[in-house]
Amino acid sequence: MDQLTAAEARRIALRAQGFLGAPDRRAGVRGVLRSLGAVQLDTISVLARSHELVPYARLGAVGRTSVEDAYWKHANSFEYWSHAACILPIEEWPLFAFRRRAFRSRGHRWHRLKDRDASLAAVLDRLKTEGPQTSTDLGGAKNGGPWWDWSDTKIAVEWGLDTGVVVCTERRGWKRVYDLAERAVPGDLFHDDLDDTECIRRLVTQAGRALGVATRADLADYHRLRAAQVDAVLADTPLVPVEVAGWGKPAWADPEALAEAPRGRHRTTLLSPFDSLVWDRARTERIFGMTHRLEAYVPKPKRIHGYFAMPVLAGGLLVARVDPAREGGTLVARQVSLGTDLPGGVTPARAVAPTAAALREAAGWVGASEVRVERVTPAELRPAMEAAVAG
Repeated sequence: MDQLTAAEARRIALRAQGFLGAPDRRAGVRGVLRSLGAVQLDTISVLARSHELVPYARLGAVGRTSVEDAYWKHANSFEYWSHAACILPIEEWPLFAFRRRAFRSRGHRWHRLKDRDASLAAVLDRLKTEGPQTSTDLGGAKNGGPWWDWSDTKIAVEWGLDTGVVVCTERRGWKRVYDLAERAVPGDLFHDDLDDTECIRRLVTQAGRALGVATRADLADYHRLRAAQVDAVLADTPLVPVEVAGWGKPAWADPEALAEAPRGRHRTTLLSPFDSLVWDRARTERIFGMTHRLEAYVPKPKRIHGYFAMPVLAGGLLVARVDPAREGGTLVARQVSLGTDLPGGVTPARAVAPTAAALREAAGWVGASEVRVERVTPAELRPAMEAAVAG
């Protein structure tokens, strides 16, 4: 069994996630999506939406319009339930047959609708004759109450998405655009032929390659599988057992990741809290020594690092957090946290320069001409941070 140091495991994970070595600019955003296997969607937009931040973090200042085009044009991807609501490469359509079957067997997701089948038939007829539609186009998503008070049409079309007769082909104004799956999914991929075991085996293999090295829990969390499902297929995947110093848990690695020591340049960048490098909080703490929590839903007086604190990746380590905002042509760092749970050897002062570099690059990407720093922890480093972002 291969023995890995914690540092070796961290570098393997960084390379697998696209943060170590030269980025594959020729493959671009589409290549990032294929490599990761899932890019999480989220409603929060600060600098940009999370699915835009993910390729930016790996490729640099890729055009935001080209990001959307790479996801949605030419039947490159679809939206479905993976780690959460995610953009997935269209090649993964057959792999989620097990989840579509599970929905059909269960008979519902959240809502129960007496005339659901009739409502879905009406939706399918509209999509067939009129082409892709949003729920608003189809008659409205809500009944006027809370967000979960869905209209009959919304319940029906989402059931169609869950079970695979409808597919989300893009987001337009953050609304799902639905189409007939038989029309949107390429013919050679439009099937549910793989049995549940084969679907899960392939997804665990994909997760292992995207993570580089992972525990059983890491592998399960990537596409939100159950531990028992992972256990049932692990021996039939190409992943090999490894021991990682300090992890205290069995781990598995992609054999290709073990074949050559990870080398190359480290990315310095801001990370979305929903980036697959850090979306699993237990894994983030194990690999990087940072306890990171999204505080968007924490009451403001109780926040420690800010509403949408973004970890700063530099030199293969998480060295800081930044809570950003936009005010016209200015990127505002409402809070920069440099002084908590930094990895060994990284002092708050040493985190100033890479954090400033990450802020300047992000500002340029979103079209901001200035960066303003409001709060810094520890406070005595604020002058140094202000000077660093000024260039």
